[in-house]
Amino acid sequence: MDEEQGADVLRTALRDAESESWSCRAAAGRQLAAIADQAEAAPVLERLLLDPHDTGVTQDTAEALLQRGDLVGLRTVLRALSRAREACAADQLDGEVFSRHNWMVADGRGDQFVRQLASLAADEDVGVREEARQFLGERAENAAPSAVRLQEGGPTDTSG
Repeated sequence: MDEEQGADVLRTALRDAESESWSCRAAAGRQLAAIADQAEAAPVLERLLLDPHDTGVTQDTAEALLQRGDLVGLRTVLRALSRAREACAADQLDGEVFSRHNWMVADGRGDQFVRQLASLAADEDVGVREEARQFLGERAENAAPSAVRLQEGGPTDTSG
């Protein structure tokens, strides 16, 4: 895609993000997720992730961002999650991150997801930092005791 085509995609997605139709807003979220590293996309993505009218917009946008498999996508979702004031949006975003983690574990890439969370646990944005730390803490709480010790670099022998 050349620069002109990219600009057209961005203009169309920004326009569709303002639509009254949930499906147009969801499609805009999916399109903008592909260019989430562009400054113009970030505030619109956050607004779509926190869409007050339809969780389908939240879900589609979060899925597309997390499918990127990179720090930009995960950071964008965690940032929105930290700002979610409505329980429904927070639950939806939390569920999407949890689902993505489970998918990556099943795909043998759970360590990659944990490394991304660990990186974001030192993020400059306090909301992103807290959300990443919370997910890392939940993962540790749900892990077997030996797995937690292994992750922390300690011995796995619990016989005393």
